[in-house]
Amino acid sequence: MNKNQLTFVKSNFLLLAVALVAIVLGFILMCGPSSSFDHFEPDIFSVRRIVVAPMVSLAGFLMVIVAIMRKPKQKA
Repeated sequence: MNKNQLTFVKSNFLLLAVALVAIVLGFILMCGPSSSFDHFEPDIFSVRRIVVAPMVSLAGFLMVIVAIMRKPKQKA
């Protein structure tokens, strides 16, 4: 590998950006009203907050690993 050639190329940075957007989206999906001592909020057990949002965040974290580990294609 040449010293002038970078380890990360444009596709790595694009995958990393998509992964970070997915992570942030997952955390935003987890947000919502909370329960208090006086008032119970049944939305804390919604499918969006306990299934969908963690899966979206997990997919984002896995995409970060793929974006870091992906090697650029070698030019012949």
